[in-house]
Amino acid sequence: MATYDLVVIGTGPGGYVCAVRAAQLGMKVAVVEKNATLGGTCLNVGCMPSKALLHASEMFEEAGHSFAKMGVSVSTPKLDLPAMMDFKQQGIDGNVKGVEFLMKKNKIDVLKGSGKILGTGKVEVSADGKSQVVETKNIVIATGSDIARLKGIEIDEKRIVSSTGALSLEKVPGRLLVIGAGVIGLELGSVWRRLGSEVMVVEFLDRILPGMDGEIAKQFQRILEKQGFAFKLGSKLTGVEANGKALLAKIEPAAGGAAETIEADVVLVCIGRVPFTDGLGLKEAGVALDERGRVQIDAHFATNVKGVYAIGDVVAGPMLAHKAEDEGVAVAEILAGQAGHVNYDVIPGVVYTTPEVSSVGKTEEELKQAGQAYTVGKFPFTANGRSKVNQTTDGFVKILADAKTDRVLGVHIIGREAGEMIHEAVVLMEFGGSAEDLARSCHAHPTRSEAIKEAALAVGKRAIHM
Repeated sequence: MATYDLVVIGTGPGGYVCAVRAAQLGMKVAVVEKNATLGGTCLNVGCMPSKALLHASEMFEEAGHSFAKMGVSVSTPKLDLPAMMDFKQQGIDGNVKGVEFLMKKNKIDVLKGSGKILGTGKVEVSADGKSQVVETKNIVIATGSDIARLKGIEIDEKRIVSSTGALSLEKVPGRLLVIGAGVIGLELGSVWRRLGSEVMVVEFLDRILPGMDGEIAKQFQRILEKQGFAFKLGSKLTGVEANGKALLAKIEPAAGGAAETIEADVVLVCIGRVPFTDGLGLKEAGVALDERGRVQIDAHFATNVKGVYAIGDVVAGPMLAHKAEDEGVAVAEILAGQAGHVNYDVIPGVVYTTPEVSSVGKTEEELKQAGQAYTVGKFPFTANGRSKVNQTTDGFVKILADAKTDRVLGVHIIGREAGEMIHEAVVLMEFGGSAEDLARSCHAHPTRSEAIKEAALAVGKRAIHM
């Protein structure tokens, strides 16, 4: 029987990063993976392939609509969807091979099969009708999440698809109906809209991007509508029927009322994700779950069963790859006797559309609800020199600071490369920095990042270019 210091179940960003850090700290480590490739949802059917298609579709649209304005004459671009899907797959393969290399480099054993916890110190790995039991001092559950499903709506990944199927459609749907106006729905809707689909988004709530700053969400919705998105908010999908080549989707007001029927070629259901715990043997092992099916952990990622820990999408908190990575590092360091820690107040979030949306820290709604006195500084990209000359002026930067101490509490950005720009705010907030600190930090000119400095100046009502 093989014996390890740590066995990690799942090789997504949380799992493989946890394994690498534990190996760096001198532990003998194994990972368990039931799929053919390493990397989990993120690398195979999530973050990475979606970013490849977002980039490729953005280039397609740029070539068709923006090049001529810049004096670049090209013939009307033609879509080669199989080649675009191959471009996506090359990205997936490269990342998966990268994780395989990290396992070899750090002498981490890869156990192929489904992992089941038999109790403290024992994991059963089953594949192709065979199983083996490995002994380990510690177990980390890093099994991630699965798509959330709508009752009565059967996903076939051909015409009624999840995010997985939406990444591999064989042709551009004439009419795409997206159920859910969260990050995944808007990103994938963007891909297919750029490639020629008519896109309508149905959302149960009366706003898009639940959880993000309300002002940001409103302006972003207007930008998407200008791009060709249609929205039906405060509505829900109650059924889908096939009618020849078309799908007939039944949409009702969330508050109740008369239903309407919308025709679509493809229906994309992306209403969120749920923790993946199937087949792990958690109930038999006595591992406690919360009311939402998430693994319950303490401040050190430990479950109620000795030697069993959990991280990532399978526990509470935002379902983000980078949050899982940080938790993976933290739990590995805790197991090594160090002080592993994750600051949940400073975890950025990004919507990788065009323009991008990024945020870190508190929203205005959260500060109001908490009774926190705050000041606001905003600066639009229409007043930013680099954005003007590049004709990419959609969006703005918004900084929220404590009214008494000036400490930055939240930063929210809509704009080109917003996902890259947010990180100076992350670093500032990690060190407890103020709007004044940011305002007095020299920013290169001309850059889009100057808009962040100007928004910080605006907190003190002294923005220069507005």
